[in-house]
Amino acid sequence: MPEGLALSRSRLQTLILEGAVAAADGTTLEDPRLRLAPGTEIVVTLPAPAPIDAAPEAIPLEIVYEDDDLIVIDKPAGLVVHPAPGAPAGTLVNALLHHCGGSLSGIGGRLRPGIVHRIDKDTSGLLVVAKSGAAHHGLASQFAAHDLERRYLAVTHGAPDAAEPRLAHLRGISWEPGGVLRVEGNIGRHPGDRKRMAVLSGNGKAAVTRARVLERYAADGGAALVECRLETGRTHQIRVHLTFAGHPLVGDAVYGRRRGTGLLAGFPRQALHAASLGFRHPGTGAEMRFESPLPADMAGLIDALRRNNETATFNHT
Repeated sequence: MPEGLALSRSRLQTLILEGAVAAADGTTLEDPRLRLAPGTEIVVTLPAPAPIDAAPEAIPLEIVYEDDDLIVIDKPAGLVVHPAPGAPAGTLVNALLHHCGGSLSGIGGRLRPGIVHRIDKDTSGLLVVAKSGAAHHGLASQFAAHDLERRYLAVTHGAPDAAEPRLAHLRGISWEPGGVLRVEGNIGRHPGDRKRMAVLSGNGKAAVTRARVLERYAADGGAALVECRLETGRTHQIRVHLTFAGHPLVGDAVYGRRRGTGLLAGFPRQALHAASLGFRHPGTGAEMRFESPLPADMAGLIDALRRNNETATFNHT
């Protein structure tokens, strides 16, 4: 099939089962396992994409970049990416349906914005959305090959340290040059709580996160500004891996629980921001890179932690 149609193997299999594939003589080919003689010509009749089961909504979007193939959004914390049982409306998908109008991907047989990757509801920052089937296919291939840049900023309880005894003996933990913590551990559903993810042994999907401490703070027993880079993109990956390493995100009520009564206790969400996103344009091949400044809530938290450091230093002196 022409690559520009961006038809996946599963989509082609569905088309065969639906009777949309025939030999040139008109014989319908309904068995995906059928072996054809070399040189056989086939005709694929693509049905019009079905509409998505979501309504357009005039929700404001912070658009960083847009062309005919894709759109880069700076998502605020609190905005769900796509409709789900707990959030049937008011999502990024609803906003994109309103903004994009007729220029949407028909990939998978449904007319929809091409959600190639996701960030959690209470995580802020950058994500790219495909507007055409070809763009969706091209971007998805880069994500599958881990051939792009995703850089996050997080505030953690405590600061990962190579001298920390717990980390020295924890499976999947290693250190790379420049003080980079590498966490490698399969991620899957928590065996005791299906709403949470966990690091599993023998099950789950392979995941690798790299984290580097940028700043250390004295408040509330210690905290740190940490730069995280994803090699893979599993559900809640940064949150799960840093919790596994003993340094959960500030404000993460699911994995880190609420801690302390000082500066860190009042932060209302996981302190995580998708700060940089880089990829090759699926149409032109051009290298593209976008950055998002810290949102006001995280910037305010970091400023308060820095001021506390200065006060602690002054008092100690």
